[in-house]
Amino acid sequence: MHLSELINQKSYEKVIYRLRRHPITFIPILFLSLVLLFVPVLVYFLIESLYPTFLQGIVAYPLSILIGSVYFLSMYLFFYVRFLDYYLDVWIVTNDRIVDIEQHGLFSRTTTELDLFRIQDVTVEMRGFFSTIFNYGEIHIKTASINTDIIFKNVRQPNNVREDLVHLSDEDRKYHMGAAINE
Repeated sequence: MHLSELINQKSYEKVIYRLRRHPITFIPILFLSLVLLFVPVLVYFLIESLYPTFLQGIVAYPLSILIGSVYFLSMYLFFYVRFLDYYLDVWIVTNDRIVDIEQHGLFSRTTTELDLFRIQDVTVEMRGFFSTIFNYGEIHIKTASINTDIIFKNVRQPNNVREDLVHLSDEDRKYHMGAAINE
């Protein structure tokens, strides 16, 4: 599926930004997954050194294989769900609107649209050492409505994106104000 089909792009609309989370924010999940994958190996060597004949039993061996398999499949599923959540969260900024597509787990996705002329405030929040060094942060977009505030999570160069959003919002507001006066 192409991006223009995903957001039902209008004929006059052009994509300005396609934003995703900064890749550095996925490293803790990757590191945690790798560490948790070595836990069964460590448990195996611990049991082998303390009780050398324990895993050779007629019940213990198949049971340990079953438990190990369930553990590895669970770890794979944990990593896969977290990767999908990271990869499928996307924010698309066009010259007319913002489309926020957020994945929640395996089978849940939320899509929110916001017209640029409705933006009232755009705030950048960069917290911590790594977000300052690698220049990523959250962008909070507020409107008069209670329900349509959008947060871009951990995007690259948030200050540049904020400036462009304010500029695009002003341009879109001028266009809509001119269209309202001409009617």
